[in-house]
Amino acid sequence: MVIKQVMVIGAGQMGSGIAQVCAAAGYDVYLHDLKKEFVERGLAGIEKNVQRLVDKGRLSVEEKAGLLERIKPSADLQNAKEVDVVIEAAVENMEVKKQLFAELDQIAPSHAILATNTSSLPITEIAAATSRPEQVIGMHFMNPVPVMKLVEIIRGLATKDEVYAAIETMAKELGKVPVEVNDFPGFISNRVLMPMINEAIFTLYEGVASKEAIDEVMKLGMNHPMGPLQLADFIGLDTCLYIMETLQEGLGEDKYRPCPLLRKYVKAGWLGKKTGRGFYEYS
Repeated sequence: MVIKQVMVIGAGQMGSGIAQVCAAAGYDVYLHDLKKEFVERGLAGIEKNVQRLVDKGRLSVEEKAGLLERIKPSADLQNAKEVDVVIEAAVENMEVKKQLFAELDQIAPSHAILATNTSSLPITEIAAATSRPEQVIGMHFMNPVPVMKLVEIIRGLATKDEVYAAIETMAKELGKVPVEVNDFPGFISNRVLMPMINEAIFTLYEGVASKEAIDEVMKLGMNHPMGPLQLADFIGLDTCLYIMETLQEGLGEDKYRPCPLLRKYVKAGWLGKKTGRGFYEYS
């Protein structure tokens, strides 16, 4: 299958990053969101990121212009009629994703692959909302997308080998390292990472040590670039809670029970860096 035209749904940090790397690899990209102003904000972020590469001498002015020209704004889902692959990076909510994939199934060409950037939700369940479950696949990028090399590629129950091969090839063309994963809650990355973060929160909750001490131990003792509590703030505590709930529900084990302190912070609206306060404060 030849992939030329891509639609990225969701112009937030993840979606904008995916659109940027797709355009950098030579694909024509629709960057889509519900409102024009969301798309414009995403495009402004991409331009800022790309200008940084120019300033560092890693991209020429001409390459920057070509990259930006390949990204077209979209606030009309009907633009999916023209694409070979859709990569959905919308809100991490199963009902929203199922509704969106059902709509895309009606709009996108019959050959088009429908991919989701979900970080933890079952691909098989999302695929069941379409009449083409064999062409639905998970394509989980890491944040920040232009920097991080990994892409988890998740097969749903019905995903065809040809579809997997096409997305694997695409990931390599984006300069990423694809890793094949089967469809289990949290896949690999979040099934391993989130319980570690949750345990760090329990350690704080139980008074074992201060937040600074917990993060310092993991940075200096385990060589992690960022402590788990600081990382939770960067991910978003609401996202951490949602993934832990998905793991607990999907795997049915008490070891995935979210820490009460995590729930309390989310209820307080202390969601991390994006709200100015989580385990740490951000000006």
